[in-house]
Amino acid sequence: MSVTESRPSAAVLTQGCKVNQYESEAIAEALTARGFTIRPPQEVCDLYVVNTCTVTAESDRKARQAIRRLLSENPEAFLIVTGCSAQKAADAIAAIPGVDCIVGNRNKLAVADAAVSPWRAGVKPARPLLEVGTLEGSAFEAMTITHFERTRAYVKIEDGCECRCTYCAIPDARGPVRSKPAEAVLDEVRGLAAGGCREVVLTGIETASFGADTGESLCDLLDAVNGIDGIERIRLGSLEPTLMRPAFLDRIAKVGKLTPHFHLSMQSGSSRTLAAMRRKYNAETALRNIENTRAALPGVQFTTDFIVGFPGETDEDFAETMEFARRVGFLATHVFKYSKRAGTPAAKMPDQVPEEIKHARSQALIALSAESTAHCLAEILAAHPTETVLFEQKIGGLWSGHTAAFAEVRAASDADLHGELRKVRLDKIEDGYIRAALNL
Repeated sequence: MSVTESRPSAAVLTQGCKVNQYESEAIAEALTARGFTIRPPQEVCDLYVVNTCTVTAESDRKARQAIRRLLSENPEAFLIVTGCSAQKAADAIAAIPGVDCIVGNRNKLAVADAAVSPWRAGVKPARPLLEVGTLEGSAFEAMTITHFERTRAYVKIEDGCECRCTYCAIPDARGPVRSKPAEAVLDEVRGLAAGGCREVVLTGIETASFGADTGESLCDLLDAVNGIDGIERIRLGSLEPTLMRPAFLDRIAKVGKLTPHFHLSMQSGSSRTLAAMRRKYNAETALRNIENTRAALPGVQFTTDFIVGFPGETDEDFAETMEFARRVGFLATHVFKYSKRAGTPAAKMPDQVPEEIKHARSQALIALSAESTAHCLAEILAAHPTETVLFEQKIGGLWSGHTAAFAEVRAASDADLHGELRKVRLDKIEDGYIRAALNL
């Protein structure tokens, strides 16, 4: 590999969750500080970073596929793999010919330092360099972003999870709960606001666990972020339904910039299945907390995740999930077919559900989700003839953005609306979004 004469170029390919997206942005900024020019992953670059996900077997497959494709198209490029697949399956990734370095989740910013050496040495290493350490006893990795590609910026406030749900490999891939100091979060949000960011999403692997290790309070953090000039909206990352208790709702109802939208990681609407998953709640508790939230925050919308085909899930269990979804009326639902993860209790459970049944249940729930989305959008249209939308990008010739309650809205405009908060007149329901007009 020859050393690039001018500034070397780099691309970061991101898979998986909002936390990964945040960390990829931090990696990109660290690479920029070390002399790299950041380009899109589809362009020819000197360096590629693949930030992987391992939440499902499909995630691992997509990670390996992306690695092999990049190496095939750019055999001379230096390639670093990081993220959850790198942490969990470093040996398997190291066996892919052409991978130069593997960095785990303990110190992701080591990617930036690892990228510098090839330009000094002028040669690819004979075997992959490994930067994968244990996560036990590790501290929250200090990383900060100053800008974000999208108008809505993710801010990582927590890492790790200790729930040990029976299907999940993430506790091993991410380690124990570690929280970012509240003052560091506030400094980061102030910097993003100064750069023009209007909305922040406070996120983590288990967002509700923020402060469990430090004694700090998520509600106090929300109050403080609410006072930062320039930030118009605060959104919370994925939450468990157990968080939505009266004391919490009383506090957040007073946070004026907090958006009336919550993503609840339900996973199932069957109490029997939830118990087998080792979740912290049953369907009745979740439904009660959702109803309490609607009473405390009028107009609130919910999105969610469901896993179908969990070991032992019967037709009756799945019917309960469908009925639960109907009763709640989610604005959007992400549906996952259960996937065995090595080392998890669920992988060894009896009564594994056949793939064809998983597929049928997935299709049924996706169809219900589409109906629920259309119903929610119709309710929003009827209740709010005008709305304020934060526009983010162009899709199919229309500017797309979201309301505070996370309904997607699209409108025609010749002006550049990126990052603009604009009041619109809602017009009609299209395929999964509301068409609107700007000429109020």
